[in-house]
Amino acid sequence: MELHDVWFVLIAVLWTGYFFLEGFDFGVGILTKLLARNRPEKRVLINTIGPVWDGNEVWLLTAGGATFAAFPEWYATLFSGFYLPLLIILVCLIIRGVAFEYRAKRPEENWQRNWEQAIFWTSLIPAILWGVAFGNIVRGVKIDANMEYVGTFWDLLNPYAILGGLVTLTLFTFHGTVFAALKTVGDIRARARALALKLGLVTAVLALAFLIWTQADSGDALSLAAMLVAALSLVGAIGAIKAGREGWSFALSGVTIAAAVAMLFLALFPNVMPSSLDPAWSLTVTNASSSPYTLKIMTWCAAIATPLVLLYQGWTYWVFRKRIGTQHIVDAH
Repeated sequence: MELHDVWFVLIAVLWTGYFFLEGFDFGVGILTKLLARNRPEKRVLINTIGPVWDGNEVWLLTAGGATFAAFPEWYATLFSGFYLPLLIILVCLIIRGVAFEYRAKRPEENWQRNWEQAIFWTSLIPAILWGVAFGNIVRGVKIDANMEYVGTFWDLLNPYAILGGLVTLTLFTFHGTVFAALKTVGDIRARARALALKLGLVTAVLALAFLIWTQADSGDALSLAAMLVAALSLVGAIGAIKAGREGWSFALSGVTIAAAVAMLFLALFPNVMPSSLDPAWSLTVTNASSSPYTLKIMTWCAAIATPLVLLYQGWTYWVFRKRIGTQHIVDAH
């Protein structure tokens, strides 16, 4: 295996980590409207992800930085061609971070309600757009012989990519609902479990359609195996939440996300961005990568830094592992 293949796998791992972690806090943000009935319950939901949401976003920064360094042509084509949707995601993430920090700074109801609206919408929109973006990456877009995207924004809104957006929206919301059930007590926990069951069934239908479509278009034996793991894990997650085993359900919904991301990258390899105009113009792990020396230096840096980051983030989750409920909220702020 060449170093550019190794870095393709590492970038897939980074995106898996991002969608696993940011997926449930996007879901919790969406639940502030779907599940919470009053301000203390919204506060409970926000507090479940309060200590970890910013650490979860580090995976996105690392994935973007790794793509820039390891596959500069991929990074350039992706960020220029998908400029508008990626800009919308970036703006949402900025506003979302500000909303988490500023919501409780003032006691006025309008102030808090406006920031809660911001948390909802800036969780919902990226949850959709990430699926649309990855759907287009796997399906292929209009890339010319100069490795430049020559399509329009509207070309990105095709049926396959839109279905991908619906899958990430429902899957992240289901993942977040299971996390809310795992992290809360009392009535909100019971309602989270009931909602997770309904969301799980909708997610299963949409995800199965999307994965079968992906497999039919560009899959192989390995991607088929990943698809089966994703499907079985999702069924297991639904069964576990029905049985009241939130921990197992959360772990299995995480496996579903990991297997689905693995399937997309397996279907993509050895391309990193297929060209729908001419397969010969596709960006691959070979023609889009940095020099072997650059990849070698990056590999050593990743080998040293990655364990430290994982240890710190794991410690954070351990420290804030307790369940919370409205009885832990001293006021409605």
